Formats: sequence, C-alpha cells, structure tokens
Amino acid sequence: MPEISRFYGILIYMYADDHNPPHFHVIYEGEEAMIDIQDGHITGSLPRRALRLVYEWLDIHKDELLENWNQLKNNGAIKKIEPLR
Repeated sequence: MPEISRFYGILIYMYADDHNPPHFHVIYEGEEAMIDIQDGHITGSLPRRALRLVYEWLDIHKDELLENWNQLKNNGAIKKIEPLR
C-alpha cells in the first residue's frame, strides 16, 4: 500500500495492481473509502469533515494523482504529494 500523502490524520494511498477507473484509497479513524480521481465519486464512507478535506486536496492535486496512477501501472513508482495545509 504505497502511501501518497497524510494530513490531519487522513491517509491517502494507491495499490499498484488496482482496477480502473483511476482512484485512490483513504483511511481516517477506522473508516475507509475509495475516491475516483476524475469525478470524485466515493465508494465507502468517511466523516463529512474528512471528506471535505479530501475533496479540497483532490482539487489541488488531481494532475499529480493521475500521474501517480499511470506511474503505478507502468513501473510501480509513485511520488509523494504535498499534504493539505
């Protein structure tokens, strides 16, 4: 589970062998969700405040997330992404 970012207790990660569409996984206080990078569709659940922060972070880093998704599919390498501050 390659960690991409961590902020306010929220862990963001991707799996190298994951399925399409491009997405990332989030863990926060024992809850887990999967979020589509393109449209923000969520599968799973997160507290409202955490989800709002994740969407804010997604808006800022969408291009970097897609680049990481493609990198994982090609050679397994990812880059850390700045946390939300």
